[in-house]
Amino acid sequence: MTKPLLIAFVFLAVFASLGESTIYCYRCNSNKPGCGTPFNWLWHWGETCPEYDDKCVKVIERKGAETVITRECLSALRGFRTDIPADKYEGCRPAAKDIRLGHYVNNSIHQLDIHRDYYDEVTWCFCSFDHRCNSATSTTLSVFLVVAVIVSKFFA
Repeated sequence: MTKPLLIAFVFLAVFASLGESTIYCYRCNSNKPGCGTPFNWLWHWGETCPEYDDKCVKVIERKGAETVITRECLSALRGFRTDIPADKYEGCRPAAKDIRLGHYVNNSIHQLDIHRDYYDEVTWCFCSFDHRCNSATSTTLSVFLVVAVIVSKFFA
């Protein structure tokens, strides 16, 4: 009698976690302590993204030896970044080039960066399958793997 109850509880836990509508992402910039290349997850906890089908994003911008890393939800960057790649599947890809950006602006102040060409290399990394997946190095364990191990221990 306890085995069917345990199996029902495990499947309920799996399907309850599948019904989540938002994803947790790290939301910080590398000018904050612990958000740079050695990422410290104890300082920056994950926050929920506002949209239902959001993705976690890590933007790596390089100019010589200077590197700026931004970890954020895609919906938060979509409003003001025009260099988001069209392919938003899992993985990293270079930024898109917007040729119309700053086209009708006559500005002689170079520090404003209206053409957004200050950085030599901009890389966008997308992930949407695991919570808090936009960290530098992450070791995540799948819910299905844990359930499979638990069920195999009881049926073996």
